[in-house]
Formats: sequence, C-alpha cells, structure tokens
Amino acid sequence: MRFVPSEEQRLFASSLDKLLDQADTPSVIRSWASGDHAPGRRLWTSLAEAGVFALTVPEEHDGAGLLPVELVIAMHELGRHAVPGPLVETATAAALLTAAGETRWLPRIAAGEALVSLAAPYALDADTADLVLTVQDGVLHEAEPTGMLRPSIDPARRLFEVTPTRELGDADGTALDLAALACAAQHLGVGRRLLEVSVDYARTRHQYGHPIGEYQAVKHHLADALIDLEFARPLVHAAALAHGTADFPRDTAAAKIAAAEAAYRTAKTALQVHGAIGYTDEYAPSLWIRKARALHTAWGSPATHRTRLMAAL
Repeated sequence: MRFVPSEEQRLFASSLDKLLDQADTPSVIRSWASGDHAPGRRLWTSLAEAGVFALTVPEEHDGAGLLPVELVIAMHELGRHAVPGPLVETATAAALLTAAGETRWLPRIAAGEALVSLAAPYALDADTADLVLTVQDGVLHEAEPTGMLRPSIDPARRLFEVTPTRELGDADGTALDLAALACAAQHLGVGRRLLEVSVDYARTRHQYGHPIGEYQAVKHHLADALIDLEFARPLVHAAALAHGTADFPRDTAAAKIAAAEAAYRTAKTALQVHGAIGYTDEYAPSLWIRKARALHTAWGSPATHRTRLMAAL
C-alpha cells in the first residue's frame, strides 16, 4: 500500500513538527518525570490549539470529528518529539466517552483543558490527570488512583494502580483498537527520531581517523532499522484507513506488531551506535531509547496482537 497524505495533512504534520522543535521537549520530559507538570501542561495547551485533541471529539462537542488518519499523523509527530503525558489515553477517552454518552468532558478535552488517563492496566499520569477512567469486563468506569506508583523504564511514564468508582456505560471496543493504533503511530515517530540522531552521530563520531558511519557494520544496522520502519509505516496507515470497517481490529493488530518491533529494534541499534553515551541521563537520545522500550508493551504487546491477528485470519 502506498499512502500519500493530502497537502492539508502534510501542513498539519509540518506545523506540529515546528511547534515541538521550539518547545525543547527534552527539558519538558525531564520536568514531567520529576513531578513538575507545568511545562508539559503549557505544551498540552499549544497542542490543543493546533487541533491535536479535537481529532477524536465529535464536531457537536467542539471537536473535528473522529479522524483516524490525522490522529496517526499527530501521534507520529508526538512520538518523534517524545512528548510526555497521557496522549493516547486522552484521545481514546474521548472516543470511549462519546460511545458511552458521557459528553460533558468532550469540549474540555478538545480545548486541551482536560488530561484524561485510561488504565490499561495501569493509569498513566493519574496523579495529574483531570479524569481517570478504566475498563473492566467491557464496562467503562470512572476511577481513582490508589496512590501506588509503579516503576517504569521511562521516568516520564508515571503509572498508577486505580480503583473504579462509577460505572459510565459499555466500553466501545473500536475505541480501544484506536488506542493501539495511536500507540503504533507513536512507535514510528520514536523510531524515526532515533534513526535520525543515530545517522547524525555516525557521521560525526570518529574512530581510527574515520567517521564510524563509514564502516559497513554500522551502515548495515542503520539500513536494517530504516527498512523495519518503512515496512511498518504502510501497515499503520492502512489500519487508519480501515477504521469503521470489519478489518480495523485485524489491521490494527498487524500495525502494532510491526511498529512496536521496528521501534524497539531501532532503539537497540541507536544504543549500539552511540555506545555508553546512549544511555546516560544527560544525553537526550536516552529519553527516546527508554520510551521505545516502555511503549513496546503499551496497549498490547506484540505477542498479544499476534494472537489477535492469528484469530482474525
């Protein structure tokens, strides 16, 4: 499949890239990880003004309608800049709340005034979220964090156990598949940024009088990472285009498998290319490397989605 974005979609991606380039996301990530959410909330407001959080909110509630392709484009850029916070969860929550008939939160989500966490099984950033949701036995509930913070390899992914408090209605399974698709798009963005910084590093890092990028072993690893990402990309776009059809769950499972594994392998390559500096806290690429690993099992591990894919064939 060859997906060609429209001019409007390309401009949307470009505007997000420029906005995030100016936001100094590594400092935002580090502040978020330390518990200082103010820079992240300011960035969240800017993203809302760019239209990111309106992409899963119906037009009658101040949104843009459910636009899966634009959501994938946005999540790719958010992953490429490693923006912290419950991005996938807030977008998914809007779809879940719409299906459950709970619409009072929707205008606030579209405006960037509400961060929503959704436990799967742990709630991301539940300590700063304005609303926490969970799905149990196919039913959507409001929930409260228990106060127990779970460790994560990504310090900006603050995970909490939650307790359901109020039943809201049946959970829409399509919305949960949308979460997996949005996460897959994040994988692609994370992987793309790691490949970019690894190529740049290989051009400037010298050993034995030559850039390490001149050595075939390094070239082959970087080429393999590019191939992995390029093969995963059309699967993610195909799943977005399949939204609303019977093929959507199957195509989303395939996209999540390919994107998660491509990003994870690219992160391993980035670590090998950078050497020890690649996992130091002071070096920005370490934030992307950790995020790639943490997202690998978010919204379903590759093994989970392989089971779903095989069942659908």
